Amino acid sequence: MPLNADIFDGIPEFIAVSECRGFSAAAKRLGVSNSHVSRKINALESRLGTVLLARTTRTVKLTETGERYVQKCREVLDGMIEANEVVQTGQVRLEGVLRVSAAGEFAEEYVVPALLAFAEQHPALRIDINFNSRMVNFIEEGIDFAIRYGRLQDSGLIARKLATRHLVALASKSYLQQHGVPTHPRELIQHSCLVANNNRWLFSDRGQPLEIRVHGRWQTNSARALIKACKQGLGICYLPKSSYGDALQNPQMTEILTPFSSHDLTTWIIYSNRKYQPARVRLAIDHLLKTFTNWHE
Repeated sequence: MPLNADIFDGIPEFIAVSECRGFSAAAKRLGVSNSHVSRKINALESRLGTVLLARTTRTVKLTETGERYVQKCREVLDGMIEANEVVQTGQVRLEGVLRVSAAGEFAEEYVVPALLAFAEQHPALRIDINFNSRMVNFIEEGIDFAIRYGRLQDSGLIARKLATRHLVALASKSYLQQHGVPTHPRELIQHSCLVANNNRWLFSDRGQPLEIRVHGRWQTNSARALIKACKQGLGICYLPKSSYGDALQNPQMTEILTPFSSHDLTTWIIYSNRKYQPARVRLAIDHLLKTFTNWHE
């Protein structure tokens, strides 16, 4: 095929459909209409004289030829993006949209200010942060990276440690006067515990991990709502020290089970395993890692 202006026509659309496994998701990711994507793919297949995508009413799959072709296309497209950004980053001008998924009080209180500082350095860059705790589909949703905490599921994603925090068990004096003070994590099964995303609390007993399954009257994924319930005597809270704010200094609150508290709650930056990342993503990750290098609660 001779080199001409049409040689890359339809390639971005084809890569998007192959990664998103659908025309609608690809169109949403690219910010175009379904008909635009379909027209580009049809023109590409006609130009190549082969079928790249096997379409049914419900699914879109790559043909054997399409599988081979998309790998080569990714290499070429990544190379073009890298070549462009070598020039652009040399001028320190980042553009486009940085899409971040975040969860937890730590992300709101500490990660957001760090990203705001990054945004100030790059005024042409847009940053879109979606706060949720679900497992996102990086490709279909166009997420560049996510901020998550705790133990991670084994996956093909890359996880880099951002910060390590200490967990603290806290209860109001009124609750402890009424229900007693637990002296070992196993006694929590007899107490009302204030549950966030996970009802399995991890402690440390004589250097060994100890997991306790708890239950209670109040469950929410908001740390602020958990702390309010704790202050009102609804139960025992178990959160990172940095999430409590001034609650730890409240004379009506008491820290309990201190010898058993876990000191290993990790916050991670998670992103898909891609051969090449856009400069805006790579530099944002580097900025966060540098910001939290010496972070302490």
